[in-house]
Amino acid sequence: MLYVVATPIGNLKDISLRALEVLKNVDLILCEDTRVTKKLLNYYNIKTPVLSYHSYSKLRRINYILHLLERKKKIAMVCDAGTPGISDPGEKLISLIKSKIPNTKIVPIPGPCALIAALCISGIPSDKFLFLGFLPKKKKRKKFIKRIIEEKIPVVFYESPYRILLTLKEIKEISEMENISKNVIVLKELTKKFENRFEGSFDKVIEELENQKVKGEFVVIVYTR
Repeated sequence: MLYVVATPIGNLKDISLRALEVLKNVDLILCEDTRVTKKLLNYYNIKTPVLSYHSYSKLRRINYILHLLERKKKIAMVCDAGTPGISDPGEKLISLIKSKIPNTKIVPIPGPCALIAALCISGIPSDKFLFLGFLPKKKKRKKFIKRIIEEKIPVVFYESPYRILLTLKEIKEISEMENISKNVIVLKELTKKFENRFEGSFDKVIEELENQKVKGEFVVIVYTR
C-alpha cells in the first residue's frame, strides 16, 4: 500500500492528525530530501525509516520500491513541502506503480498545497483557474508566457527566487506588446515567518520586489484587471 501524504509548506504545525498517524505506522517513508523530512519527523518524534526518492533516482532505487510494495509493505510518500504528485516527481512513481503493480492500493492523505493556499487568500474569482507548475527555463518558455497573458481565467504558477524578477519582467514586456492589461499577486514564503504578499500592476510588484531581499519560494497569480 502506498500513502501519498501532504506535509507542511512552511509551518510545521500545518499537518493533519491522520498524516502523523500514517507516518508513524508505515514501514518506510519516501522523501525528496531526507534532511528536510527528518526535520518534520523529529519535531513529532517519529522514528520511521526514510529513503530518498526524487527526479534523479536510479532504476535500482525504483525497482527496490516496487519490490517492497509487491511484498505488501506499507509505504508513505512525501515531498519536501505540500502535496506529492503536484508539480512533483512523485507523479512518475505513482504512474509506474499503477502500470507495474496495478493491484497496489494508493491512498491520498490530503493537506497543505501552496497553490490552493495562495488562491484562497487572493480575493479573486477562483471557481476556474489554470495551474502551470514551474515555467520552463528555456524551451517553450515564450509560448507558456503568451498563454498566461491570453488566458481569461486566473493563471497560477510556481517560481524560484532566482527567476522571479526575470519572469515578471518577461510577462510585463510581452503583455505590453500584446496590449493586454493584467494584474499580479506574488506570495512569498507562505505560512513561514517571513510570509509576504505583493499585489497590483506588474510595474508596482516588480519595483517592490527589487527593493526586497529575494529569497524563498513564490506562488504567482496572474489575472485580468
